[in-house]
Amino acid sequence: MGTGTAVWPGDQSFHLAWTLRRAAGDTVNVAALTLSPHTGTHADGPFHYDDDGACPAELDLSAYLGPAHVVDATGRTTLDTDLIDGLDLITAPRVLFRTREHVQPGRFPTEFAPLTTELAEQLGLRGARLVGTDAPSVDAFDSKRLDVHRILGRARIAIVENLMLGDVVPGRYTLIALPLKLVDADSSPVRAVLVDDGP
Repeated sequence: MGTGTAVWPGDQSFHLAWTLRRAAGDTVNVAALTLSPHTGTHADGPFHYDDDGACPAELDLSAYLGPAHVVDATGRTTLDTDLIDGLDLITAPRVLFRTREHVQPGRFPTEFAPLTTELAEQLGLRGARLVGTDAPSVDAFDSKRLDVHRILGRARIAIVENLMLGDVVPGRYTLIALPLKLVDADSSPVRAVLVDDGP
């Protein structure tokens, strides 16, 4: 994440300034950050799309930590239910969709593969705890109703967007992607890590 990181059109861009600098005679270097909580990889909190939804400080962190499937959806224009056929969502209830070979952090894509409402419903019925994507949103770019967000929210499924999955081989991993304890924000940046669970 840096000054060249692309953000949703109209959103706050990333800006870093310096409050204190050792080069100026201060004892330490201290930076000041201005950014949208949706900059880079982030957890979409329910308050983002629901005025009664939870803020990041209220989120259940266990959803963001545990066994996950990385699913290859490269080349898809939409993400549909066939992508989760055969996945064990009981022992690994997190699903991350890899839709692109390469993510360019400095370029915002207006064309990306959203989840269908049918897939969102199936994830809820099958007990998923988290859904992630390397796209900027689980809904389509031009969506005004955010139906997929709302379906996932009703099922208490956590959402992580803008993942960097270009070099990740599809398979099973342990996901660590904890949101910050932000009391009043709608969402939170995360540092997402996948740990290889082996064969």
